[in-house]
Amino acid sequence: MSEKNLAGKVAWVTGSSRGIGREIAAHLAHCGAKVVVHGASPKPSLVGGGEDLATIASQIAKTHGVETLHVCGDLTTEAGAKAVVAQIRARFGRIDILINNAGGDIGTKGVDAPQAGKPDHNDAVFIGDAELQTILNRNLMTCIYACREVVPEMIERRQGWVVNVGSIAGLTGLAGSAIYATSKAAVHEYTRCLAAMLRPHGVYANVVAPGDTLSERFKVSRPIEQEKIATSGSLDRYGWPIEIARAVEFLVSDASSYITGQVIRVDGGRQLWSA
Repeated sequence: MSEKNLAGKVAWVTGSSRGIGREIAAHLAHCGAKVVVHGASPKPSLVGGGEDLATIASQIAKTHGVETLHVCGDLTTEAGAKAVVAQIRARFGRIDILINNAGGDIGTKGVDAPQAGKPDHNDAVFIGDAELQTILNRNLMTCIYACREVVPEMIERRQGWVVNVGSIAGLTGLAGSAIYATSKAAVHEYTRCLAAMLRPHGVYANVVAPGDTLSERFKVSRPIEQEKIATSGSLDRYGWPIEIARAVEFLVSDASSYITGQVIRVDGGRQLWSA
């Protein structure tokens, strides 16, 4: 694909202060898009390196020669999503590409807690109500509220691309991380419903479902199998954030012009059953 195949487009990547989201934002900038970097607060957690959003956006702009904007806000509420989108429209006028990456198996204590914020009793029955609501809101409601604010303008223009970041956790049963898996399964189904609605309007909606990917948070949230840290020679390895970002690029480019409503695993073939 062309190095600047997204030139002229405006891309908002939610949850892009660290990890996979930050890599997606940088890669879309590499492809020529104007990029909006987002976080829940101006100063991301130490897990992401501790750089503030303004610095991250400035680095992306300088490296890739594109305009950037940094915005912060709580996307788990309708009001928060409205406020963030208003800032983006004030600067760029529109949003062509929406990447809903905000989320994670992160409970009420936040990402800087032990195990990068994974909640206690992280199962289908004994998880506490506050933790349950936090994970559902963080993964599902952020996606829905952002789409509700952005998709209407895409319908009006008859052009737009939505990529929701799901997970292979949402495609299988898990004894642990049960509510996270449930929330991602809901993201997958919401995206299918969204795609069905948007087909007549020429607007795309798809899911990228990463497998185990070596983000900063992944590294501190579990034991790491050193033999799976590789970049070639085998697909029985961890993924790298850039591999998720390239899949996103595919789904927002002309290369995927007849693809919508799909859940595309990026997991090295770890899951080989139908989605």
